[in-house]
Amino acid sequence: MIAIIDYGLGNVKAFANAYKRLDIPCTLARHPDDLKNVSKIILPGVGSFGHAMSLLNGSGLRELLDEKVLDEQIPVLGVCVGMQILANSSEEGDSEGLGWIKGHVKKFRPANEQKYLFPLPHMGWNNI
Repeated sequence: MIAIIDYGLGNVKAFANAYKRLDIPCTLARHPDDLKNVSKIILPGVGSFGHAMSLLNGSGLRELLDEKVLDEQIPVLGVCVGMQILANSSEEGDSEGLGWIKGHVKKFRPANEQKYLFPLPHMGWNNI
């Protein structure tokens, strides 16, 4: 079962609707009991790193998510800020991230400070 983490930040219904159209079972995980029999986790999010961590830490899901991902090795997909909070920290404030991926998230610099002129926020596909 795929669990979409609903910690109050993100477009969880969009994910649920997509899986429903594809006839793939999923659940919205709002409480620790919702994570009992999951085989995959989606961690969405829209907004800032610090706010996302504050909501996730207050959701009652954090400890069990750590157990599922780190101990049980359940695959997790982070989307938008949900991906960013997988890291240790971010330039977007002083909150600690989940630390599932070792690293520090850096902000895109304004167009006048960077070599490539991406608008901010930047939503699009680019070559790396």
